[in-house]
Amino acid sequence: MLKTIPQLIQEIRPNIRCLSAAEAKVERDENKGLLVDVREPAEAAERPTSGSINIPRGVLEMKLSQSHPNPETTIYVHCATGARATLSAEQLIRIGYTNVTVITCNLETICSL
Repeated sequence: MLKTIPQLIQEIRPNIRCLSAAEAKVERDENKGLLVDVREPAEAAERPTSGSINIPRGVLEMKLSQSHPNPETTIYVHCATGARATLSAEQLIRIGYTNVTVITCNLETICSL
């Protein structure tokens, strides 16, 4: 039996660091962490997030490891609902990034970062 996306997210989330947009903003102001938007390009263009780079989830590991090869880079991942961000964070951790955080609040709050 296949797992549903909500089941998978529920399984992954306890092992991933998560913050609200407000908490992430405070941290990013201090540490200048990288804000990565894992939505598709059309979604990101329609509702851009200030200060983020857009790398869709499907190519995230390849593109991010090329542009930011330091595994200790502070990374904040977001999407529209938190689901793709959670799956993306899990993959980034699996390839060796050590400081990955998911922004868990809704897109309206994230876009105001």
